[in-house]
Amino acid sequence: MGGRTSMIIANQHDESLPTAIDTFGRPLRALRVSVTDRCNLRCQYCMPEEEYVWLPRETLLSFEEISRLANTFTSLGVDKVRITGGEPLLRKNLPSLISLLRTNAKITDIAMTTNGILLTEQAQALYDAGLDRVTVSLDTLHADRFKALTKRDTFAQVLEGIDTVGRIGFQDFKIDTVAMRGFNDDELVDLIEFGKKVGGEVRYIEYMDVGGANDWSSDKVLSCAEILQKLSAHYGLIEPIIEDSWAPANRFRLPDGTIFGIIASTTLPFCSTCDRSRLTADGMWYLCLYAKIGMDLRKPLREGATEEELRALMLSTWQHRIDRGAEQRKELEPANSRGRFVEIERLRQDPHLEMHARGG
Repeated sequence: MGGRTSMIIANQHDESLPTAIDTFGRPLRALRVSVTDRCNLRCQYCMPEEEYVWLPRETLLSFEEISRLANTFTSLGVDKVRITGGEPLLRKNLPSLISLLRTNAKITDIAMTTNGILLTEQAQALYDAGLDRVTVSLDTLHADRFKALTKRDTFAQVLEGIDTVGRIGFQDFKIDTVAMRGFNDDELVDLIEFGKKVGGEVRYIEYMDVGGANDWSSDKVLSCAEILQKLSAHYGLIEPIIEDSWAPANRFRLPDGTIFGIIASTTLPFCSTCDRSRLTADGMWYLCLYAKIGMDLRKPLREGATEEELRALMLSTWQHRIDRGAEQRKELEPANSRGRFVEIERLRQDPHLEMHARGG
């Protein structure tokens, strides 16, 4: 794919076609929108420290500003929006943002990733506002492990939130599990069985070396191959599902028909099919999860840029996109130089470099 030049695909006759294409031929289709950098957990693989350099409140985009930027993104081909954080349910009145996004007919799918703690009290309002899909992060089924991982005693609230999602009837419900050697590698089957019980599709995520304050090391990564081996030993033959999809997860089917996914971005990077970008709560636009530099969209937005000016800025930026961060990180392995992605001191100077600021 590497030789394709930047281009604009005309979509006068088919509005489903993407508009913005980057240097590797990747379309701009999926937008992850962080609404806060705050979280009510302190997971060791994401934000293990109690205090961080938080984004100033006055810099956070209003829901109206997010909606306006989303409208511009959809004019360039985006049709899927995922609400993230930090923990997005810490942002007050979140259903009103869902309602605003729902008025945009070009957005065909609105999803949210959450840790589930506040879901019980907010799930119905989010559903009524138009939220299509929910993904809950759950890395263990043991309360003591949950507390050790998150430094919080809120396991019961997460389970209650998951139960609430199952009862309300969202279009799609997934459970994301970061698979870590020595922590939850003995729970892979249990998590599948839990997913069957609550009606959620489990997706295992390889432990990624993003951010810098986390405790990542290569020996803690449980690879896609190892996950499949462990599950096959219990369930028998596992069938890969061949899909024409830009989604990050490879999906598989168990003999009883149960479907699960694996996001293998550490050992099997999928940069060549990445159509996602990230908008932080304060309006920084990142074209890659590993990007160290983003584009400030808040400044032109608040200085009165027109819709066409914003569109031209976004289009030019995406057309020049060369990001393939996960592949570049993997290329460091032969030289044993895949160390800490960002040093902690630099994180304190620029909070955008942490994953909880850009939506993971």
